[in-house]
Amino acid sequence: MVDAHHLRQVLATGELTIEGRLVDASNATLLAMAALDGVEVACVYKPTAGERPLWDFPDGTLGRREVAAYEVSSALGWHLVPPTVWREAGPFGPGMVQAWVSAEDGGEMPPGGGLVDVVGRGAVPDGWLEVVEAHGAGGRPVTLVHADDADLRRMCVFDVLVNNADRKGGHVLRGRVEPDDEVRTYGVDHGVTFSEDEKLRTVLWGWAGEPLPEEDLADVERLMGELDERLESRLRELLAPREVARTRQRIGRLVRGAAYPLPGDGWPSLPWPAF
Repeated sequence: MVDAHHLRQVLATGELTIEGRLVDASNATLLAMAALDGVEVACVYKPTAGERPLWDFPDGTLGRREVAAYEVSSALGWHLVPPTVWREAGPFGPGMVQAWVSAEDGGEMPPGGGLVDVVGRGAVPDGWLEVVEAHGAGGRPVTLVHADDADLRRMCVFDVLVNNADRKGGHVLRGRVEPDDEVRTYGVDHGVTFSEDEKLRTVLWGWAGEPLPEEDLADVERLMGELDERLESRLRELLAPREVARTRQRIGRLVRGAAYPLPGDGWPSLPWPAF
């Protein structure tokens, strides 16, 4: 078993061999293998040089935002983001490297990790929550749904803290990070996070307005203390000072409100497409 620290070392300093590309990704997203001292880790490499400019985020910052999201997830102790590092040296220059998530059965990853789905109108499964009704292919009435799942609940809270502007269903994965054997629920693709402006867009609205579980609220309160220590220093290496300050404000607001967010005005609440 390779512990998390060693795994990050392999990702950050191991020899990086490119094996393919995810052609549907909007930015250059390369499948790779990182190898160090006999340990190999499958990973995703996103070089800064392959980032597509966005009108509302500074150029060349998306990879660092992904690393910052990992740091927040790690500080919470929720492990919702696969091990993610920044490395200056790579086949195509500096960029983000993140451990690859394999489906728990070793096969193909189901859409939404088996936790987010689109079903026929009136066919919401037991134990699942309705997000929104819509129309699918050919005008068929459908409903966007997600599981009433403890890991997804935390992911919803996490997305508020990092101001995630793009929590699509396809960004939810259920699987394992090799060589670890533990199956977890992960969120990926956190490049459009930590904006100074409120940009929360997510498919996880099933608990909107409900009180936060006490255990999760306690973890968020503890995170406020972490921001006075190592975490804030680390975030300042990855984000602009005003973005770190706004993150602190969002954490404080969530602690005071102690409830899941409601969709806001003036900004789309759902990502498009949803998957």
